[in-house]
Amino acid sequence: MSTSRPTVDHTATSSTHPPAGSPPLLAFEHVTVHRNGRTALDDVTLSIGAGEHVAIVGPNGSGKSTFIKTITRELYPIAQLDCAVRLLGRERWNVADLRAHLGLVSNDLVAACTRELTGRDVVLSGFFSSIGLWPHHEITPAMQETADAVLARLEVPHLAGRFVNEMSSGEAKRVLIGRALVHDPETLLFDEPSNSLDFHAQFELRELFRKLARSGTGLLLVTHHLPDIVPEIERVLLLKDGRVFRDGAKEDVLTAPILSELFNLRVDLVHRDGYFHLI
Repeated sequence: MSTSRPTVDHTATSSTHPPAGSPPLLAFEHVTVHRNGRTALDDVTLSIGAGEHVAIVGPNGSGKSTFIKTITRELYPIAQLDCAVRLLGRERWNVADLRAHLGLVSNDLVAACTRELTGRDVVLSGFFSSIGLWPHHEITPAMQETADAVLARLEVPHLAGRFVNEMSSGEAKRVLIGRALVHDPETLLFDEPSNSLDFHAQFELRELFRKLARSGTGLLLVTHHLPDIVPEIERVLLLKDGRVFRDGAKEDVLTAPILSELFNLRVDLVHRDGYFHLI
């Protein structure tokens, strides 16, 4: 099994696009989700292509976490005739088959793995969609080789034998990315990736995003931190009050008037070196 993608021009900034006529990676059609007695997603329709680099941005309570939990089937939309949640054109998947298409890196997973699990064990657990390894899991030499190659790809082979609860937040995040990468997925889905990271760890994580994007891995970032939107991300989708507020090219969507309306706060915006910052 390959653990890396073909090298591309270091200056490339475009996504890897699937063949014409391929179904989108993700399609929501009239999705409404109720959560804790309120409408968390309200008649959401959107489509994200395989290999596309997309950021989903919104304030707290906008529906970002519900969006992710609807993809992972932790939450379900209200049953309606015109409602559908499809991954690569299908509403039903065997999770073992889906792993090669979509990998998830969430703060819930980071919290669940922050205990006496080694970095290598966490990466290997990606083969079983488990938290850590269990006696019935059969670890093959090929799996061991893949796990070590992924840790090397992420430039953290030294974390293989270290317990996650002894790692920094940035190191733990890389190990969780490795857990998702063992199946060489077409796209990685990140949930608030820079939360709890210090400035240096945020910088390193964003550089890793750029390397992943340039290697051909699609990025789907759910965040409220604009600097997470690395230059390779071309499209931004804004959520507000459970609805799609804006959806389009990054330069058209990330403007001071639009973001002021999104956050209900007057903001100014700086665009420098391919990154956007609120001031």
